[in-house]
Amino acid sequence: MTSLGPEHVARLRQATPGCARVCHFNHAGASLPSQGTLDAMLGQLHREATEGPMEAALDAAWPERARQAAARLLNTSSEAIAFASSGSAAWGSAFSALPRWQPGDRILVGRHEWGGNLACMAPALAAGARLEIIPCDSHGAVSVQALESMLDARVRLIALTWLPANGGLINPVAAIGRLARQWHIPYFIDAGQALGQLPCDVQALGCDVLKAAGRKYLRGPRGTALLYIRPGFIEQLQPLPRDVLSAPWDGRGFGLRGDARRFETSEMSLVLLVGLANALQELNEIGSETIEQHIRHLSDPLRQALDRIPGLQRQDLGEPGKQSGLIAFTLAGWDSFALKARLARQGINIGANGVAYTPLDMQARGLDSVARIALSHLNTEKEIERLLQALRTLAGSGPAG
Repeated sequence: MTSLGPEHVARLRQATPGCARVCHFNHAGASLPSQGTLDAMLGQLHREATEGPMEAALDAAWPERARQAAARLLNTSSEAIAFASSGSAAWGSAFSALPRWQPGDRILVGRHEWGGNLACMAPALAAGARLEIIPCDSHGAVSVQALESMLDARVRLIALTWLPANGGLINPVAAIGRLARQWHIPYFIDAGQALGQLPCDVQALGCDVLKAAGRKYLRGPRGTALLYIRPGFIEQLQPLPRDVLSAPWDGRGFGLRGDARRFETSEMSLVLLVGLANALQELNEIGSETIEQHIRHLSDPLRQALDRIPGLQRQDLGEPGKQSGLIAFTLAGWDSFALKARLARQGINIGANGVAYTPLDMQARGLDSVARIALSHLNTEKEIERLLQALRTLAGSGPAG
């Protein structure tokens, strides 16, 4: 594994315009794109403006580059990759394409499931399916042992958010995948915060569907997302809407494609896809293992420093020493969104999450909101000290609205 040394980090930051303007700790919301990604997008936009948008797409190699780069990142084939406009759109389209739900069907989810995924389940629940929460272990993660005791022939889906949006927990996705395969139960992974922060091998995870937004740790543009569909699972899914790309004419009628592109339509922004392709290529060059190591190097000491700030309470779950770069906390006297806004005025970006993001977990823990620090390989110890100093000052400034 290659170490990400100070000189390498400095080069990456120099190639990222936003690093010169802000201390960015909101990478789980949306990270900072590189100049290379911006240049790739501007080049495609210029070609469309000077040649014609349709004409500029005729010989474009970028879609295939993006698909191959995504496949390399996930250890799969390019035929298993589709692109979408957002992570929620990707997950929702896959869920909606499942066979019709029946009364008594069971959907098992972790307590930390993303609110958007839960919202997509409403039609299934209206049809009589039941949503059941898998109990947590002593560190707050989904309990594999408890899940095993819940499995039977009525379970139609296991859905899991790998890295929940409201803290440092890393769920045991591979162990759950092994159970799902043993029972032949469809298994969906929301890798929104994981992809680009942790290594991801869909063969080892054993999932049927995995999605992630391009704007987060992948450092791609907003309006992009990856959707992985396991090749052996694709025929079970009947997605809508369809067009001549997803369901091409074969001389007799319109039949769905046999690959993941049955989830795409022919109307797609090449500008955004070019940006995503470049971002994925840059990520593959660095390596997810290297990024994970650097984030761990920063996040463990930061958690210790946060614990020494009076009135600051860390709210992230997970086994100590084995947590992600997402750190959730509350600060006495401060509303999380007001705290985010105050830090932003000082050129420091953090996140803030309300109940809707992870409703089952936030309600279970009695939390109305959390502030969130999300570290990446672009962050430095100097930036972290600036953040800590700002939090120490605000902690001592008294209550704020």
